[in-house]
Amino acid sequence: MSKDVGQQAAEAKTLRRVFPYLRLFRGKTFVVKAGGAALVDDAACRAFLEQVATIEQLGVRVVVVHGGGPQATDLAGELGIPVRMVDGRRVTDERMLAAAVMTLNGTINTRLTAAGRAVGARTVGLSGVDAGLVRVRRRPPVVTADGSEVDYGQVGDIAGVDPSVLLHLLDGGFIPIVSPISADDRGTLLNVNADSVAAALAVALKAEKLVLVTEAAGVLERVEDPRSLISYIDLPGLARMREAGQIAGGMLPKVAAIESALASGVPRAHIVSSRVADSLLVEVFTNEGSGTLIVPDLTALAPTEQ
Repeated sequence: MSKDVGQQAAEAKTLRRVFPYLRLFRGKTFVVKAGGAALVDDAACRAFLEQVATIEQLGVRVVVVHGGGPQATDLAGELGIPVRMVDGRRVTDERMLAAAVMTLNGTINTRLTAAGRAVGARTVGLSGVDAGLVRVRRRPPVVTADGSEVDYGQVGDIAGVDPSVLLHLLDGGFIPIVSPISADDRGTLLNVNADSVAAALAVALKAEKLVLVTEAAGVLERVEDPRSLISYIDLPGLARMREAGQIAGGMLPKVAAIESALASGVPRAHIVSSRVADSLLVEVFTNEGSGTLIVPDLTALAPTEQ
């Protein structure tokens, strides 16, 4: 059998480039959140889980948190349930909560867990309700930026996290797949933003990285221009962009989650696109990356990250 020497040399070069990251991340924990837009069908779920499984097989402990907003909206439409979003967050009445539970704990969680089986990963599906993983309280009415009051309904704000069940699963070599549906201390189910759950779990697990896989390419300098991707930014830079109106809509809760995680000790956060093949692997294991790296302060960036 003939050998393609050029291809072999390229593969060897790739291995040499990846090795420093393997040394750096082996035994560390990543929390990876996938938005519903990244999980539109079985093929998309499998492509995502293949990347997660590769990272796990290289010695990194991975927890997956998933959303399912588009799918919940589609189901609500089929059931005749009105959908209302305020500042990128869903207003949830009892019927919308039922649709969210069916979508998140049912369709999406099961589809992802099955995709894990297809790629040989030991995935275990659970939600914020299981083993008291995420403790929440119902969100009180809030005043929005325009001065109006909004009652988000059956929506929960995170009051605490007990990561014990995740640690048991990680120690056993499993990949937890977490739906953000959670409950208060009375057992009342509440809809919780998946970005917020991912950030809280990253903090509780002392994760090395929080990675958000979303439709967006990353943080854009100009929202309407995908070519204006910002490769890296710090928390003060994000704050300036928000004040200037450059961050809006569905990106607002993502930025809020990242700010919370980094302020509480998570060293690195990333936003990558689900539309780019292997974007998660490229972001984690190359200097160039594929999306946006966010750090507490730009002085914390190593020269190779700039």
